[in-house]
Amino acid sequence: VRYLHRSFATCTSLKRSNEKRGAHDMIERIFRSSRFLVLVAVATTAVSAVLLYGVSLNTMIHLLLELTQQFPSSANDSKSLAVKLLKLLDLLLIAITFQLIAISLYRLFVKPLPAEQSASLGPLDIRSFHDLKKTLIQVSVVIIVILFLEHAVEVGAQLETLYFGAAVSLVVFSAVYAWKNMR
Repeated sequence: VRYLHRSFATCTSLKRSNEKRGAHDMIERIFRSSRFLVLVAVATTAVSAVLLYGVSLNTMIHLLLELTQQFPSSANDSKSLAVKLLKLLDLLLIAITFQLIAISLYRLFVKPLPAEQSASLGPLDIRSFHDLKKTLIQVSVVIIVILFLEHAVEVGAQLETLYFGAAVSLVVFSAVYAWKNMR
């Protein structure tokens, strides 16, 4: 009787163990396949980048058409052209940032690249969230500096520009400090 009781207890515990393992395996499969939900973020940022590139191209075409009709003849017209070009550059940098985020999320979650393929990518060689954050900080600093240049050209040498420059320099300093101390 004891032998039958032990055999039954062993079978029951094995059955429970297999049920637990099956549940754990199922949860693990769900988590592994949920990484494809990141495709929503990848698609959204990729479409955003394409839209921004399209808007930039449209802006450049209109700017060129405007230049062919009326070439800048004064300093104020030249300043206005410089501001428009800086805004276009700003828009392109934001598009590049969206593209970088889309590529990075895809490579981090959906299809990681082997090291030998990844080495040839240069600036697009983002292997972790840490690399992505560092790259985004660097691009953000450039965008902020361009915003300051736009403001300085539009407004000129006024007290408002000094305050704005101080605020921008504080943000840039903080970003560079954070970037340097990321390990």
